[in-house]
Amino acid sequence: MIVINFTPTGMIPMKESVPSVPVSAIEIIEQVHEAYELGITMTHLHARDEAGNPTSEVKYFSPILEGVRKHCADLVICASLSGRNVTDPVERSEVLSLKPDMASLTLSSLNFPQQASINSPSTIEVLAQRISQYGAKAELEVFDLGMANYLHYLIRKGLIEAPFYVNVILGNIAGAQVDFADLAALLAKIPGESMVALGGCGRFQLDAHLMALSAGLGVRVGLEDNVFFDRPRKQVTSNIELLKRIHQLAGLTERTIMSPAEFGAKGFYNRFRD
Repeated sequence: MIVINFTPTGMIPMKESVPSVPVSAIEIIEQVHEAYELGITMTHLHARDEAGNPTSEVKYFSPILEGVRKHCADLVICASLSGRNVTDPVERSEVLSLKPDMASLTLSSLNFPQQASINSPSTIEVLAQRISQYGAKAELEVFDLGMANYLHYLIRKGLIEAPFYVNVILGNIAGAQVDFADLAALLAKIPGESMVALGGCGRFQLDAHLMALSAGLGVRVGLEDNVFFDRPRKQVTSNIELLKRIHQLAGLTERTIMSPAEFGAKGFYNRFRD
């Protein structure tokens, strides 16, 4: 069985160029609900302010989490603790007071094409401690071998505990590429007691999904990582179009999609609460 991690908003897409991207709380709730009814396992959520800009403030996350919980009662919710716009770990982790099931933990600083995500060693440790203190589990984000190695460092320090959920993100200009050699090296570094999902940046999203499904790995899908449906990057897409394609590919590869209950209430994720 495979996990589908639905990532509807992210930090980058704006309404001007991607009309379908959900920005307001109502839009995010509605799209997550639609995805939930179609079939997803978990959702990775960002918040935006009134101007549509990314924010870590709890007042913007609160109605989103409340609405998703109301309409998707058993869905595993991961809140983003992104470091692209905010560096202070306490400010970044305000949303933990809302008790999400999971929270993202990027395992190093990294460069994106036009912006850096700053995650110093001390910041990572503080975030890991706060995630644990609030009863959540880390959604571990790995972009390269250094991050995979740092995962083991956090284990040795007792800051994260098995079982692990790991997003391996391929195709970023400063990270591992959509290449079988890169993927094999990364998977060899991931701890055995882990559930892994692959994501692909931009035009690499489809190929990352094909690799994931062929290998029986989970997928991370949504406008956060890619806003085009086609490889030539001419057809701006929507979250639901991308998700429907995953369902089609899962059917063709005979992969069963793990339900939220199977991941959460009685499955792999439940072991986080032992």
